[in-house]
Amino acid sequence: MSKKSDKDASFLDEQDGKPRRRWKRIAYWTVVAGVWATILLGIGVAYIAWDLPNIDEAIAATRKPTIRVVTRDGIELARRGDRYGAPVRLDELPPELPQAILATEDRRFYDHWGVDPIGIARAMWVNVRAGGIRQGGSTLTQQAAKNLFLSPKRTLKRKLQEVVLALWLEAKFSKDQILTIYLNRVYFGQGVYGAEAAAQYYFGVPARNMSAYEAAMLAGMLKGPNKYNPMINPDLARERTDVVLANMVAAGYLSEADRKTITQPHNWWRYEKSTTKPLAHHYTDWVLDQVGDYVTLDQDVTVIVSLNARMQRAAEKLIKTTMKKGGAADKRAVSEVALVALAPDGAVLAMVGGANYAQSKFNRAVQAKRQPGSAFKPVVFLAGFEAGLAPETVMRDEPVTIDAWSPSNFKNEYLGDITLTDAMTRSINTVAVKVSEAAGRARVQDMARKLGITADLTDEPSLALGVSEVSLLEMTAAYGPFATGGLGLWPYAISEIQDSAGRPLYVRSGGGPGRVIPAAYAGAMNGMLANVIASPDGTGKGARLKRPAAGKTGTSQDYRDAWFIGYTPDLIAGVWMGNDNGRPMQNVTGGSFPARLWRDFTTAALAQTPAKNLPVEVLTTPKDGPTPENRPNPVETFIKEFFKSVFGN
Repeated sequence: MSKKSDKDASFLDEQDGKPRRRWKRIAYWTVVAGVWATILLGIGVAYIAWDLPNIDEAIAATRKPTIRVVTRDGIELARRGDRYGAPVRLDELPPELPQAILATEDRRFYDHWGVDPIGIARAMWVNVRAGGIRQGGSTLTQQAAKNLFLSPKRTLKRKLQEVVLALWLEAKFSKDQILTIYLNRVYFGQGVYGAEAAAQYYFGVPARNMSAYEAAMLAGMLKGPNKYNPMINPDLARERTDVVLANMVAAGYLSEADRKTITQPHNWWRYEKSTTKPLAHHYTDWVLDQVGDYVTLDQDVTVIVSLNARMQRAAEKLIKTTMKKGGAADKRAVSEVALVALAPDGAVLAMVGGANYAQSKFNRAVQAKRQPGSAFKPVVFLAGFEAGLAPETVMRDEPVTIDAWSPSNFKNEYLGDITLTDAMTRSINTVAVKVSEAAGRARVQDMARKLGITADLTDEPSLALGVSEVSLLEMTAAYGPFATGGLGLWPYAISEIQDSAGRPLYVRSGGGPGRVIPAAYAGAMNGMLANVIASPDGTGKGARLKRPAAGKTGTSQDYRDAWFIGYTPDLIAGVWMGNDNGRPMQNVTGGSFPARLWRDFTTAALAQTPAKNLPVEVLTTPKDGPTPENRPNPVETFIKEFFKSVFGN
């Protein structure tokens, strides 16, 4: 009996020990799991907090300086930088603004602790039922944390950082303080931050004077500052405002009767009718790229520019018509265009850098370099004048070969003896090459430099036919001395830069480089280039105006580029057409679309300007040939020919 009792007792002890050992194991692994969870949590917190911003620096309002670009008559072309108004307290704002925001963005703002699990669950349920994102779960505190401290990137890490910072804000500030911070820092589109700046920018009133309707409109913009912008999409802005007002009724801030008394302001026309379409995008980009060269951008500045808004609108309208889809130019494989217009002092009055700024911000008037073709010939003939030639000098239009290169005329025909004036009128290539060779290519290059062309120029015989690539702005400016009687010009856009108080930081002074060619040369060139437009045989007859004008066509090989550059005493303008990839157009010459666009633009631009005559002078060839100062030096000629025979060009 005793043995059996001992066995029974041993069995019972063994059975009692199993639960104890099980609980020990559970306790052990619970501790292990807790340790690892703590370690992983620490690693996670460290990962989230590793690159959190410096809170003291981030919470201080900082902004980029504002740069306003305005014309001389006060038309604003662009504004870059951030707009912040003066800080406002919550009790200084109309109560409808915070009410509208809370009703639409975070109705449980005063009930949660920075993160709202109920709001997150509700948003998830709505989104699941809708089959897409219809509602967000971020609280207003989280949005404030994002606006103050974080980038707009949508990543899990950023979202977790947002939660951490929201909890910090709730611990650091009261609810009213958080709401005040939010209202002073939230983004309202168009570079506008904060309620005060938004009220002044969109409604022209201080924030404290906003109507209930305007407050609801601002609250509605938070969902999509550009989509619901009253200046861009007034109809959508109205619809969104109605949604916000309905939310205020649902949240108990308004009664239905009160809601019916809130209507859009009588001056709604400010947003729908008086807002003009922005002008001169390519020009404005060009200006903004230069501002830092004139002043240090550590404060708000106003840049006063040379642009003539009326001329710019005319240029943009004509180009839109010319380049419309399915139009004549489109059917001839023309996809791009550029136009620039200058005053005789070099002021850029109009600039269009492409057919569609929204599709391409590349400025073809300034940044692109293309072959000007025959538009370069006036430079060649000026060099000929320096060498003793004159408009009535006779040369033979015939096949010519220089250094194994044989240029041909556009129509592949030769006219025999012809004056330089007729050769320019008909754009005869062989004569242009002969003039270049007679004057010397170095002289042609030097003349181009005098006229302001800084591009690299070939020293091959083809120099005469405009094979060296130049920008439209530079080539157009090179025609300036013809209109001014020989005075060079430097294109410019910036006339003055002022600080926020209107004090001048920079004022343009002086003019261009002064006289670059004799008045007699300019007068002679005016007679030649006027004939290009006026003569029935002129390649530029499509540019003919009802006032004195002169100009020259240019077409590069295989119709890759088509130019027309022309001028009157009051305006120098150039047009280029082609394709960015160099694809040939379909028989488009400078005398076709470019000449007609130049004609229509110049007619519109000078509609309010009386016609004036261009100075024309008769330049004759000396009976004894070139004058002594222009006659080739025999020693210099011998040396050049010697090196040419030994080393080539």
